[in-house]
Amino acid sequence: MEVTIYHNPRCSKSRQTLELLKDKGIEPSIIEYLKTPPSAHEIADILHKLGRSPRELMRTKEAEYKEQGLDDSSLDDGALISAMVATPKLIERPIVLAGGKAAIGRPPESVLEIL
Repeated sequence: MEVTIYHNPRCSKSRQTLELLKDKGIEPSIIEYLKTPPSAHEIADILHKLGRSPRELMRTKEAEYKEQGLDDSSLDDGALISAMVATPKLIERPIVLAGGKAAIGRPPESVLEIL
C-alpha cells in the first residue's frame, strides 16, 4: 500500500508520526508541504477523505489565521481552501494518506486506523 505523509520536520507530532510509520515498516512518500504546498484540488480531496470542513483542517491559532481575517464565518469553503494554498502554514499537520483514506497524526497513533 502506498502511504504519503504531508510532513513538517520542525513539528514534533509530524516527526513522531513519521517515526511511527517507519517503526511499522512503512517508508512513506514524504511531502514537505511548506516547501511543496498542496493544490486546492489536493486539499479538497484530503478534506473529502477526512470527512472534515476546511476550517477543521486549519491551524486557527496561527497569527496568519487572524491576520487574514479567516475567522470570518461568512467565508466559503473555496476562500478557506485558497488561504491554505497561499499560506500552507495554516494546514493542520501531519496528514497521512493511505488506501484512499486520510488521517491527521494528532495523536500520531490515529494514523494507524487507515493502514
